Amino acid sequence: MDLVHALQEPLKNALGQATAKVMAEHLGLHTVGDLLHHYPRRYAERGELTRLSDLPLDEHVTVVAQVATARVLRFNGGSGQRLEVTITDGSGQLQLVFFGRGIHKPHKDLLPGTRAMFAGKVSVFNRKMQLAHPAYELLRGDGESAADAVDSWAGALIPIYPATAKLESWKIAKSVDAVLPSAQEALDPLPPALREGRGLIPLPEALLKIHRPHAKADIATARDRLKWDEAFVLQVALARRRFADAQLPAVARRPRPDGLLDAFDAKLPFTLTDGQRAVSKEIFDDLATEHPMHRLLQGEVGSGKTMVALRAMLAVVDAGGQAAMLAPTEVLAQQHHRSITEMMGELAEGGMLGGAEHATKVTLLTGSMGTAARRQALLDLVTGEAGIVIGTHALIEDKVQFHDLGLVVVDEQHRFGVEQRDALRGKGKQPPHLLVMTATPIPRTVAMTVFGDLETSVLDQLPAGRSPISTHVVPSQDKPHFLARAWERVREEVENGHQAYVVCPRIGDLDDEGAEEPKKTKKGKKAQGAKGAGENAEEPPADDADKRPPLAVLDVAEELAHGPLRGLGVEVLHGRMQPDDKDAVMRRFAAGETHVLVATTVIEVGVNVPNATAMVIMDADRFGVSQLHQLRGRVGRGSAPGLCLLVTDMPEASPARARLNAVAATLDGFELSRVDLEQRREGDVLGQAQSGVRSSLRMLAVIDDEEIIAAAREEATAVVSRDPDLEHLPELRTALDALLDAEREQYLDKG
Repeated sequence: MDLVHALQEPLKNALGQATAKVMAEHLGLHTVGDLLHHYPRRYAERGELTRLSDLPLDEHVTVVAQVATARVLRFNGGSGQRLEVTITDGSGQLQLVFFGRGIHKPHKDLLPGTRAMFAGKVSVFNRKMQLAHPAYELLRGDGESAADAVDSWAGALIPIYPATAKLESWKIAKSVDAVLPSAQEALDPLPPALREGRGLIPLPEALLKIHRPHAKADIATARDRLKWDEAFVLQVALARRRFADAQLPAVARRPRPDGLLDAFDAKLPFTLTDGQRAVSKEIFDDLATEHPMHRLLQGEVGSGKTMVALRAMLAVVDAGGQAAMLAPTEVLAQQHHRSITEMMGELAEGGMLGGAEHATKVTLLTGSMGTAARRQALLDLVTGEAGIVIGTHALIEDKVQFHDLGLVVVDEQHRFGVEQRDALRGKGKQPPHLLVMTATPIPRTVAMTVFGDLETSVLDQLPAGRSPISTHVVPSQDKPHFLARAWERVREEVENGHQAYVVCPRIGDLDDEGAEEPKKTKKGKKAQGAKGAGENAEEPPADDADKRPPLAVLDVAEELAHGPLRGLGVEVLHGRMQPDDKDAVMRRFAAGETHVLVATTVIEVGVNVPNATAMVIMDADRFGVSQLHQLRGRVGRGSAPGLCLLVTDMPEASPARARLNAVAATLDGFELSRVDLEQRREGDVLGQAQSGVRSSLRMLAVIDDEEIIAAAREEATAVVSRDPDLEHLPELRTALDALLDAEREQYLDKG
């Protein structure tokens, strides 16, 4: 067989049509190589089994244990019968239940003392954990009796594979046995010098040891090798993207002395932080080169990223080009337009680019604009009248044309798909410079993995005058008087001349009709307000078997206005309102005419009202750690201290409360991002659509394997600089082709 195609053989050829179909449908495995890279999740061994007392409820599990007792019980006056089997691992017990005609085989097989693997969904009956009708596999060789089973498996490491109800772990193991000989033909993507220098075993050996280890040391050496494969091949892909970008032509954009940027800096009423100056220098140095800048600007909530981005846009306008800022929502686009025009003052009232008065025009373009305003905005862009344009997805439509697009700023980039970013970048005569901003702090390893084709700048210093924010968890179920006190605190803030936000996860009872957030329930509950994943909300880890209806903006606002906040000006804001209405609400709130704004996460980013000092987040357990940090950043933006209250009715010992306590304990977004990452599945953090590499990370853990990722990035950069097309590394090229299927290639080419 051709070596290149050995691992590309369809599973139906190796395992048969029926098994291959189940593998494809339930595990996404299609080829021999896919199955060989479906690694065991853990290993069971004699005397060291899964603790039965720690099994998760409502999850499909595989356990290895020994039968303690087995008995047949009759019910319904003797007409029905069931088999109850108790299994043990020495530390705990679990009950298995079989009913009706299905009891005969297990009654014969599962004798006391028999050792087996059991797979099923964990449930509770009469306060006891149980598996109903579990699949099982006896741990004994052919022809052995049950009594010999224990000796047969003594000391053996039993691989437990990620499985499903349709495909138990031991069936996967048998399928792996069938294709394991093909591992000898696996092409090794690591250059020999790198592999030997790092003391890594060859790939065929690693695949054999990960699936059929003889000792724990085999597993460790195999993991080390396979982690390097994933990290290195991915970093080579990203290094090639960076190398290709460096070859692209771009117009150097150098601000002219005594131009728009200098005029803007001269009128600033405050001094830039050292961090803002340092990051601005990195950006200006990139803009001055003749290949496109690709830079990620991340920073704490309120660290002044918008100011840095604006100065970059002014530099490009100074140099005769145009700058476009892409925002994920109309509320944020309008907010950016308003704040930028206010910061620029008369400098935003200019005519043609580069006019003597150093002014330019700042144009807003959104999908809901009227025909006349839209036509004028499009004219401003194509003639060059507008040096800066701020908009939503409307910016990337075909009819939008620029005079000379020099810089694209993408705000909150995780809200955009690859195609959307690329469509805007394609509107320049030459590739424009790209600045990607995120207010969600990203651990270094995630930045190297998800944004590996971007250089990274970090703003971790808050501007002078920012006030501290105190955060407290309000347990509404345990201590209802705490919630009453929360509303008293809101009232006190308003009486002191300030304003407050109340954030809810859901809009209201009409959510089923064209909702822009995931639906959880049709009807909200009264009194506390109402519960679910919010508008653009990130889902928190699914650790709570909680079926409460989510608190909703419309319910909570009505209740507050007629209850604890009676007499105060209460308004609502959510993503399904008409754009003009949303803008009017925000204007009234910014002007201080509204005391309390009850909103969804539409206010999560970009909204800047320094007089708002308090925030109450209802059902805070419905939001992820990073999102809570984002929301909290809307207060404490002025001279008065900020207050954030996280309302929850989850019990004190729950993982949800632990997350909220972590948010309350620190204002360090980078620390919280690590907490977030540790508590989530890897794919949730990377995001399949965003990273394009989720399915390639089977062994690598971005939070734990920082040293491997950093070293792999260094090695990959060196390899690509020597051999950009990988002409002398055909095995690596093959591995790269396997990684970069159409979807991932698109991500890397356009990122």
